[in-house]
Amino acid sequence: MGNALSSVGRRFRASEMRRDDPELLAFRWHRVVPSACTLRDFCLSEGLDPEALSRVDNLIAARNRLRKGDVLFRAGERFTSLYAIRYGSCKTVALTEDGQEQVAGHYMSGEIIGTDGIGNDRYACQAVALEDTEILVLPFERLEAFGRQHVRFQQNLHRLLSREIAREAKWMLLLGSMVAERRLAIFLLDLSDRYHARGYSPCEFVLRMTREEIGSYLGLKLETVSRMFSRFQREGVVQVQGRVVKLLDRSSLRHLVESRE
Repeated sequence: MGNALSSVGRRFRASEMRRDDPELLAFRWHRVVPSACTLRDFCLSEGLDPEALSRVDNLIAARNRLRKGDVLFRAGERFTSLYAIRYGSCKTVALTEDGQEQVAGHYMSGEIIGTDGIGNDRYACQAVALEDTEILVLPFERLEAFGRQHVRFQQNLHRLLSREIAREAKWMLLLGSMVAERRLAIFLLDLSDRYHARGYSPCEFVLRMTREEIGSYLGLKLETVSRMFSRFQREGVVQVQGRVVKLLDRSSLRHLVESRE
């Protein structure tokens, strides 16, 4: 990761005139990440008393670095841990009944992946890194034991699981009831809100999934996703350059999502 960022950094310093380079935009978009492992930036540590807070980082079993395309866990593997994404992003992929792969989820820094394995003690999806990513491994047995000792931590864990269920329900509703342009609009607004919650710009960000992956996630064909992006750009709602997206008119996107038509 360090070598890759250093390489892009050298390009940035040596190529100031190339301000439209998507890779350089992506480099500027990344925060500088400190080297120490910590859970204090995740919702699991919220509201803990000083004694519990001093012990919460002991829940981390390992810190793993993934390259783009690396698999974090596979569908059917025994569930052992949740994974906190310290930086980078991942997608989850499920197999449909006819054997086709479908993108089932998209997770970014500050979020926790692997909750789908809790119910059946097996991961339901395969998790794949969308870029260079660092993962904190959180053995679930440690989380449960710590929760029994600290009620607030247990409440945080339950709240996290509840939010994940609600997110899945939202996307099921989206896929079942919304036309193509509303699906893409809510996808972009969801990314905007999630980036903003993490201190990034809500109006300019890099799409880590390809258009084909976005289509799989939203239940749309690649051609439909490309057509909708072109339409939004033509109407002055977004500006797209490669994978860099600027939301020029978020209010129009929200109106589209909330429209009953």
